[in-house]
Amino acid sequence: MLSTLDRFFTVSGRGSTLGREVRGGFATFFTMAYILVLNPIILGQATDKFGHHLSPAQLVTATALVAAVMTLIMGVVGNVPLALAAGLGINALVAYQIAPRMSWPDAMGLVVLEGLLICLLVVTGLRQAVMHAIPQPLKQAISVGIGLFIAFIGFVDAGFATRNPDKANTTVPVGLGTGGSLTGWPLLVFCLGLLLTVCLIARRVRGAILISIVTMSVFAVALNALVDIDRSAWGLTVPDVPDDVVSAPDFGLVGEFSLGGGFAEVGVITAVLFLFTLVLSDFFDTMGTVVGVSNEAGLLDKSGRVPRIGRVLFVDATAAVAGGAASASSGTVYVESAAGVGEGARTGLASVVTGALFGLALFFTPLATVVPAQAATPALVAVGFLLMTQVKDIPWDRIEIAVPAFLTMAVMPFTFSITNGIGAGFVSYVVLQTVLGRARKVHWLLWGASALFVVYFAIDPVKQLLGVD
Repeated sequence: MLSTLDRFFTVSGRGSTLGREVRGGFATFFTMAYILVLNPIILGQATDKFGHHLSPAQLVTATALVAAVMTLIMGVVGNVPLALAAGLGINALVAYQIAPRMSWPDAMGLVVLEGLLICLLVVTGLRQAVMHAIPQPLKQAISVGIGLFIAFIGFVDAGFATRNPDKANTTVPVGLGTGGSLTGWPLLVFCLGLLLTVCLIARRVRGAILISIVTMSVFAVALNALVDIDRSAWGLTVPDVPDDVVSAPDFGLVGEFSLGGGFAEVGVITAVLFLFTLVLSDFFDTMGTVVGVSNEAGLLDKSGRVPRIGRVLFVDATAAVAGGAASASSGTVYVESAAGVGEGARTGLASVVTGALFGLALFFTPLATVVPAQAATPALVAVGFLLMTQVKDIPWDRIEIAVPAFLTMAVMPFTFSITNGIGAGFVSYVVLQTVLGRARKVHWLLWGASALFVVYFAIDPVKQLLGVD
């Protein structure tokens, strides 16, 4: 059995072991299990045009179902350590911009159409061609930017860094902890977890990230039981021993979508603009994550290409369709997959493990939501460091490469968006190459992608010109 798994996933061939793949699968699951709580909150708190809410219990089921099925498929078909779930940012776009203009089934129908459009781009080879057209230094910059981005996510989700209120007497947008200082027991869990993680990594301990997550989760549960801690201080997940271990899944939202309803409700132009935003965001978020995580895993070939890229991208596009069809919002690859890579995962076997855990979460959701963010997010900061090390390979003495690389890396965390960072890098790269008289050397696909990004960044003036609200 073990030798069969090794051969099928080429575990030994990629310099990994079955143990590393399993540990990597667990690490990725624990760092992204928060989506089982967060996605239902984002979608469940919003209302559609008719004032309807989606059931939080049904959203938990839909979120876990899509993550489980699509991550398993990614592992088997793509054979890469990439996990998928409802995309953050896209779910907020659906909840707060699209759904208020139509019904929930109409909004989810647009998500399904977005996924089908991306499937078409994959089948025609356009999506892969865009990825291959990106210069290698920009690919490395994307990896570094993602490292900074997920480290920032880790700090923010743990409460180590917080947004200063708009009415605060300061021009600093983000500060340390609460009011400029670290307070509360949950932050102690994060700080100790971060120190434990980096110490274990420095000592080259196998399973460093997973050991840290499990250790600090147990510590958090014990701490919460012994000390009177304000439950809101933990954030989304409170480390309580659950009353019930098993919960019955509710599949009531699966299949509740309408493909053409959105066009009838808001008109063709508005619906097309919504689709454009969804497609562009999903297209380049995925591209950045796949390149960044694969690069860190050492999977890129000498030409900087990801193995089985067509399969990987098609599974991701199918996840968008599945997410809309299940009313969980668009499914996409998760940058938290880098936690599994940091644990040593190199193949799709890790994704199979992660997918199986999401499958169990359908029935054991109470257990899956015991791990608080403060115990899991140190892994994101540590992996952010590992991705950051690729910055040394960028030719900083070439201004026409250095500036686009810098903008790619800086814009991602500063705007909390992988897509925005890639767009800034593409546009600046094309402009600088043109200014230096090298316009003909720029791949035509980069020209096309940059033109789309100009429209994306200027979407508000474009809407005004078209007379769209």
